[in-house]
Amino acid sequence: MARAVGHSQAGHRETHKAISWTKRMSDHIAAALLIYTVLHIMVTMQAIKGEGGSILPYFGLVLLVGAIIPGCRIFEKRWERLAASGQPDELLRSLFIRDALYLWVAAIGLPFAVTGVIMALGTLA
Repeated sequence: MARAVGHSQAGHRETHKAISWTKRMSDHIAAALLIYTVLHIMVTMQAIKGEGGSILPYFGLVLLVGAIIPGCRIFEKRWERLAASGQPDELLRSLFIRDALYLWVAAIGLPFAVTGVIMALGTLA
């Protein structure tokens, strides 16, 4: 019994040491996509409040949320390739931090930027 427990703990330590960069980036992408969608809905709804009964902003909202998904998938595939490349952990760590930063800036900033552009175009029309 002790041998089985010891084996299980050693296996746990080994898997704990190995960093799955693909899994970590996938988790960040999923969370960022969720935050992007919630922010985009909240910001867009605030912007179109009182704009009348047009359904066009809602279609735009669905289109913009759907458009971000392929971009996230490309990003995820990049990390699948990087993780399989055999690059040193230090390099992957620095690339991960940089890419995660870009991802989060985009997830938080894009809803505001897109809504701002749409509102600016609406005032020009």
